Amino acid sequence: MISAFVILLLMALGLGVAAYRKGEGALGQGVIGAARMFVSLAPLLVLAFVLAGLIQVALPPELVTSWLGEKSGIRGIVVGTVAGALITGGPYVSFPIIAAIFDSGAGVGTTVALISGWAMLGLGQLPFEVSLIGPRFTLVRVTTVFFVPFVAGTIAHFIFGSW
Repeated sequence: MISAFVILLLMALGLGVAAYRKGEGALGQGVIGAARMFVSLAPLLVLAFVLAGLIQVALPPELVTSWLGEKSGIRGIVVGTVAGALITGGPYVSFPIIAAIFDSGAGVGTTVALISGWAMLGLGQLPFEVSLIGPRFTLVRVTTVFFVPFVAGTIAHFIFGSW
């Protein structure tokens, strides 16, 4: 966690210096834009972290382990793929939830399927994709990646299952 913080801090400092050198109030505009984004996303972040915390205490570990753990095998990978496709929201909402599920006992393969299902099959993004890019493109994209979360989860399960 500390290394991610340091990397982001260095990137922010570097971009801050670049914005300052650009002049024209770019640094101030960037900070104001960041503050606006923070205010608009803060409620989602708080809810995502609350949900992640509640997942860890509300779901019995044996339930998570039996349905999503290493020994759940293909069933866990299928459930992970479907659950991932059903999770809506960007990474700031999804990853705290996914991390809580993983920390509660989900297997590596299941978690890979969960993340891949969210990224490739996310039902929440389909209306935007259909309306902005078109139904034909969406059908081609979904058809070509439909099995990827399952395959990725299965590979991760067999290679890193006891990790």
